[in-house]
Amino acid sequence: MNFKAIILAAGKGTRMKSKYPKVIHKVCGKEMVNHIIDVSKKSGVNDTVVILGHESDVVKERLPKNSMIAMQTEQLGTGHAVMMAKEYIKDEDTIVVLCGDTPLIKEETLKKLFNYHIENNYHATVLTTKVENPTGYGRIIRDENQDLLKIVEQKDAKEDEKLVNEINSGIYCFNGKSLRESLDLIDNNNAQGEYYLTDTIKIMREKGHKVGAYAGSTIEELMGVNSRVELSRAEDIMRRRINESHMVNGVTIIDTNSTYIESDVKIGNDTIIYPGVMLSGNTKIGSGCIIGMNSSITNSEIGNDTEVKNSTIIDSVVGDNTTVGPYAYLRPKSNIGNNVKIGDFVEVKNAIIGDNSKASHLSYIGDASVGKNVNIGCGVVFVNYDGKKKFRSEVKDGAFIGSNSNLVAPVTIEEKGYIATGSTITNDVPEGALAIARQRQVVKEGWVEKKNNKDNK
Repeated sequence: MNFKAIILAAGKGTRMKSKYPKVIHKVCGKEMVNHIIDVSKKSGVNDTVVILGHESDVVKERLPKNSMIAMQTEQLGTGHAVMMAKEYIKDEDTIVVLCGDTPLIKEETLKKLFNYHIENNYHATVLTTKVENPTGYGRIIRDENQDLLKIVEQKDAKEDEKLVNEINSGIYCFNGKSLRESLDLIDNNNAQGEYYLTDTIKIMREKGHKVGAYAGSTIEELMGVNSRVELSRAEDIMRRRINESHMVNGVTIIDTNSTYIESDVKIGNDTIIYPGVMLSGNTKIGSGCIIGMNSSITNSEIGNDTEVKNSTIIDSVVGDNTTVGPYAYLRPKSNIGNNVKIGDFVEVKNAIIGDNSKASHLSYIGDASVGKNVNIGCGVVFVNYDGKKKFRSEVKDGAFIGSNSNLVAPVTIEEKGYIATGSTITNDVPEGALAIARQRQVVKEGWVEKKNNKDNK
């Protein structure tokens, strides 16, 4: 069976007070519409059609490249939006209609909705929930068999119908053939002059088709985001869910309220996350790690049993049993090996550092390849930029770079090459050689006293 999702994402979102379309505002680092696409795929959807309208090019840029697009140039209701995707609706499809501004819907909820729809052989199924105060929501009215009779909007509800606390979520499952036929029959003969998707339910009933309502959600999952306040609430809910899911899987989070982990981050068991940590993008952290206070890791991979202390890591790879920080900065394309020490105030950029090497403090390693068992002393600078171009340095296995040295690229330090402290190296250093590149010290006895006497005259 082919499941196909139609995601309604054409609206502007006036209450967001934003120049950007509502559905590309992010919750835990991901656009709301992409949360919906991801959860639909995880629940078994094969194809996705996104209905675009306001600032469609801006939204399209944020969507997965294989997304099918349908345009709704005029916002004339939910039924009209689905009409725009009619060419994608095949008779044999099972269609799920989702809203691009409800990022909290869960995978397991959609799976249960699909199963309920198929097992009961419904032509349409509405996802519903029950609330204490249903004011403002469309009410679910069931028949004597507990199938769906109709959906009644607040303004049209009779007094007894207003007492019903089961409400419409705006999420639907349809038989493809029945949906296509019903879309041809709905009209905009109402006060708003819009085409309502709920009218398809009435049409299917009139044709004798069986339609149902699945009360399998919570009001939290169905929360639409229409303002910055609601965006913040959705962020809080999703952040709590993400943190709890990691803890269930064996991760220790010391303070969930101060820990920010985005939805695509993966963390191994027995890793400890300290307060103030931010883990973003497609970050993957191994088992047994310690991620220290106020560390920020973005789109990076951290091996097993590695400790990151109050440091920033961006678009980089760090191996096993390695320590980073405190106050280190790994910029994009840093590749740090196993059993490596990157110490305090060390900055690495576009560089490879081999196993068992160390740069303990106050160094800059940029555009470089550093081998295994290399010692990089305090204050070492890899000078990689001449004002116009970047150049690379290569430091081979077992080399020793003395403190406060400069390696002026392009330059190669061969295996077990030794750079004397305070040297500025501009030429290659042979294997096992000592390179000294500094002025010889000159001591002038009594110079200070002579200078003071001269100054005081």
